[in-house]
Amino acid sequence: MELKLAIEKRTSIRSFSDEKIPVEDLREMVRRAGLAPSVNNYQPWDFILIMNKKVLNSIATIISEKYKEFPFKKSDAVLNIKKQVEWYSTFFTGAPALIAIILKEYESVLERGANVSHEEINKMRNYPDIQSSGACIQNLLLTAVDLGYGACWLSGPMIAREEIEQMLDVKEPSRLLSFVAVGKPSRDFKPKQKEDLGMKMRIIE
Repeated sequence: MELKLAIEKRTSIRSFSDEKIPVEDLREMVRRAGLAPSVNNYQPWDFILIMNKKVLNSIATIISEKYKEFPFKKSDAVLNIKKQVEWYSTFFTGAPALIAIILKEYESVLERGANVSHEEINKMRNYPDIQSSGACIQNLLLTAVDLGYGACWLSGPMIAREEIEQMLDVKEPSRLLSFVAVGKPSRDFKPKQKEDLGMKMRIIE
């Protein structure tokens, strides 16, 4: 598939068929994800491919329990919001595969020679390791489209990040950054309308 077509066709897919994904296709998604640019070519990512339904359901349960503890306001409207947010954070139980993106801590050359903490420099540089991981995830999403699958990038589950890390045996200094759910779409989903580029772009000549 041409890159232009994959970019234009990509949309967030949250409803999947029961068709399984060959491990070779998941490996190819991860391979291309790892070709993304990264700060100092550090490649601050690892991946966990989760295809076991019991594990997916267990992760979803952890997330649901975390939302029970969340300090929501008391109203019928907020109850609907809670249900919606929880669904958007756990729909991956219906996906054939869930890919966990693990962020590895990046130590820049600058902090080796400066009397400034890692956290301060990372903030000054606007989190280059997270920016790098975003490029990696975009490669993964576009590869999924190219191979005939649909995918969705999830940040909602990170409300239970520490508990999920414990379950998946993710240890410091690495941490769970996000998930990508992958599978064959249950139907033909059209990409959402995007805002006009003229409203998003400023040219300085």
